[in-house]
Amino acid sequence: MPAQSHLTEQALLFTLMAKLAVGAVLSTMLVRFGWFRRILLTKKRDWPERLVFAASLGFPLMAGVISRLVLEYQALDLTLAGAFLAGLLAGPYAGAIVGIMLGMPPAFVGQWGALPFAVGCGFAGGGLREICPTEAIWHFSPLFFTGLHRHVWRLVRRLQIDWVVLLLAAPIGLEIIAQAIGHKWPAKLFILPAHSPGTWLAVVVATVLSVAIPIKIWNSARIEHRLQEQEKLLMESRLDALASQINPHFLFNTLASVSSLIRSEPEKARTLIVKLSGLLRRLLKSQEHFVTLREELDAIDEYLDIESIRFGPQLRIEKDIDPATLDLIVPSMLLQPLVENSIKHGLSQKLGEGCITIRSLRNGNHAIIDVIDNGAGIASGDASRIKGTGIGLRNVNERLRVIYGANYQLQLDSVPGEGTCARIVLPEVSVPARITA
Repeated sequence: MPAQSHLTEQALLFTLMAKLAVGAVLSTMLVRFGWFRRILLTKKRDWPERLVFAASLGFPLMAGVISRLVLEYQALDLTLAGAFLAGLLAGPYAGAIVGIMLGMPPAFVGQWGALPFAVGCGFAGGGLREICPTEAIWHFSPLFFTGLHRHVWRLVRRLQIDWVVLLLAAPIGLEIIAQAIGHKWPAKLFILPAHSPGTWLAVVVATVLSVAIPIKIWNSARIEHRLQEQEKLLMESRLDALASQINPHFLFNTLASVSSLIRSEPEKARTLIVKLSGLLRRLLKSQEHFVTLREELDAIDEYLDIESIRFGPQLRIEKDIDPATLDLIVPSMLLQPLVENSIKHGLSQKLGEGCITIRSLRNGNHAIIDVIDNGAGIASGDASRIKGTGIGLRNVNERLRVIYGANYQLQLDSVPGEGTCARIVLPEVSVPARITA
């Protein structure tokens, strides 16, 4: 008889461990779905979201209950924890719905206590949700026992409600009720029977962990999502700051050109102002951090119209654009600082005609964009220094690093007296998969 009793206790422990594993696997699978994560992140859920949450949690748990009835595999039955969790996270009515789903199959085979008990667990979780702060629920951890003495002492010393103790006491109380009913009427309510203090403790701890583990898994997903959102906002802020450097820098240089033409060539200055106002209007209308290469080239054409007025026939523009690259996504206002740098530092110091070539091509999964001038060029040791000190080039290099990573940087290749090539290599992203900041 002792050997048989030991075997039964051992089987119970394995069943409890399997039960915890089933709950953890189900929680992990559910949180992988984006719609489930969105429901978890919503503070005030409307009825459709509550019903979706109840269905997404209830149907797998109901399948486990049915499997327990058919296969007699007891670890798949998570009635108490499932109904309580649904109520705790989505409200009393969602908990009651999940309770009905989990209590109906046993009721059909004569376990009449299952339905009212499961619904009661759902309402218990929902009632606790109504009085308990939301963040206190999400802070409920499987490691509750490490700081349990502090929470109990705080409760006794200050006579204040400690939410951790309350969240812990609720599933323990429900399990005690279930054990009492199951022992008195074993055919009316399914329980994992505990016949000794050790097995009683194991069953109660397993019940608490069945509630705490899913909360911990889902809360980790919530925290991860929030960190991603904060990282996204930080990236947008950095891009906005970089963009705010580009436009004033360009505007200052252009206004300086207008100022130099007002007395000598007022008509040309007037035309330049009209062109500048059109370009600024375009920039103010567009708030996107990313545009197609076609849109970026249109903006460059407007900028070059302004520069052509300043330089006249001495400025020649050539384009060698691969049509397959026109729909690729690039950061907005990425090429303008490169063209401006070619004109200001390359062609302005050159005697005779200056030429700027804008070239694009595809190379595997990347797009290569070159801005080439036949200007004065840069000394071999000065290319990296100029890339890091000039406002425009430093801005372009920083935006590439922020958006695409440290492996994507502006490349400068120059030959003194012959010209400079500014090259940008971007990962290939087309219109259907358009990215955001």
